[in-house]
Amino acid sequence: QVQLVESGGGLVQAGGSLRLSCAASGRTFSTYAMGWVRQAQGKEREFVATIKQSGVSTYHADSVKGRFTISRDNAKNTVYLQMNSLKPADTAVYYCGASRYYNHYAITPSAYDYWGQGTQVTVSS
Repeated sequence: QVQLVESGGGLVQAGGSLRLSCAASGRTFSTYAMGWVRQAQGKEREFVATIKQSGVSTYHADSVKGRFTISRDNAKNTVYLQMNSLKPADTAVYYCGASRYYNHYAITPSAYDYWGQGTQVTVSS
């Protein structure tokens, strides 16, 4: 069992930056691939980024590539999402997830076994 708690969301102007954090409980954090998905109001969950267990390999959705960066610190049981050059279209609830995927990137919401409660990100124009 993994419990995830996101933080760092808020209101920011277009072009601004935010860093989301996701703290995980338990001693098995390093065995999970981690990722971020987002859900805008009235829309389905959308994959944002994922990082493999070692922290070396990452994959970002085309919509955020070059603006967002996922990273993790296994010593702190935490995964991060640095978001730069934010756009109003990035407005959504952002969820952190943990996946047992090992050989493949966890690039769909269905690949994740555990979710946090979400944190709201609102980008004003």
